Amino acid sequence: MKDQILQRIASRKAVVGVVGLGYVGLPLSLQFAESGFPTLGFDIDPTKAETLNRGETYIKHITGERVASAVAGGKLAATSDFSRAKECDALILCVPTPLGTHMEPDMQYVVGSLDSLREGIRAGQILSLESTTYPGTTREIVVPQVEQLGFEVGKDVFVAFSPEREDPGNPSFRTATIPKVVGGVTDACREVGVALYGSVIERIVPVSSPEVAEMSKLLENIYRAVNVGLVNELKIVCDAMEIDIWEVIEAASTKPFGFTPFYPGPGLGGHCIPIDPYYLAWRAREFGVRTRFIELAGDVNRRMPDYVVSRLTEALNEHGKAIKSANILVLGLAYKKNVDDLRESPAVEILSMLLNKGANARYSDPYFPSIPKMRRHDLQLHSVEVSPEALADQDAVLIATDHDAFDYDLILRHARLVLDTRGRLRGEYPHVRRA
Repeated sequence: MKDQILQRIASRKAVVGVVGLGYVGLPLSLQFAESGFPTLGFDIDPTKAETLNRGETYIKHITGERVASAVAGGKLAATSDFSRAKECDALILCVPTPLGTHMEPDMQYVVGSLDSLREGIRAGQILSLESTTYPGTTREIVVPQVEQLGFEVGKDVFVAFSPEREDPGNPSFRTATIPKVVGGVTDACREVGVALYGSVIERIVPVSSPEVAEMSKLLENIYRAVNVGLVNELKIVCDAMEIDIWEVIEAASTKPFGFTPFYPGPGLGGHCIPIDPYYLAWRAREFGVRTRFIELAGDVNRRMPDYVVSRLTEALNEHGKAIKSANILVLGLAYKKNVDDLRESPAVEILSMLLNKGANARYSDPYFPSIPKMRRHDLQLHSVEVSPEALADQDAVLIATDHDAFDYDLILRHARLVLDTRGRLRGEYPHVRRA
């Protein structure tokens, strides 16, 4: 079986199935298709499949031209019919792994995808999980599902873990240029995984086990979460001392060794970094270990929206205005600038908090004409235009996500009070506060 799938990969005849066509799965599907592999995308949302099959896109930083070219060339198709998995030689899972209500891993999408694929899993396939998760997931969740079907892992079906490393909206890196870590359940699994990904990715980093690969992804993201938590706490201290945290970071960054700059904000967002510390903390507790430092950083980041709202309340009070009934315009809802991604966005949390406090809060975001229903929020609001009249009508303008599309000179000229959570407005302005 191993030799057969390796030959099909080498000849680019292997059909690659990608399960989950979001911010990770769609670019990966395109990478395989553009590299000559027949690629079949799976998603439970039939609208996504229909959009792709028309040669159109639904993710702003992925052009319709790329999708149309892959579809027209016969290398990319999409479906919501998971029974077609049997057509595939490779099945790659790129599905969400959120947190539950008690900050525990929610594996329903991984388990649900495997259940949907059961009829299509066959001998001679490789099954690779890319979703960020805790160490042990591949061996404890994926492998038993394969074995229950009567297959021997490493002989009949090959199972690997290869963590995604997409950075949506970052033009400096493409799927092909980001090194790919691959860990297999057996040596044969790793060999097949390395061959598959090595056909489309410039550099492959084989590791000894899926657990090493799973933990490496957590380390990458927890490293960022902890350092952002540190600088967010320093921002609170600097605000109390009336010291400009951005100038502090700029000065510290001149040290040519031993320092890497991280920047504060209204909280952490995205599909991985706010979540991963809790994945590891949950898993560590099963081994009798407390990750107090990591959990503390997560708590600091989770409390930042509360801090932003408290700073806004103080600023409004200084202007003789209560937050209740205040006209407040939130600029930017995405979790980071220049992307159309709301997952875990602190800006959405801030907007919800303002509404709950009785503020007349609105938002403007060029990437979201309206706010879709989310797991924890259903705000049913529409984006407003940032005009001189709209700005002048606000008691406060809150920069939550500093999209480049906003006209910041216009905002400075016409807003009465600006709360900047991103350090976008450098310099001293009497009507600008930082949070």
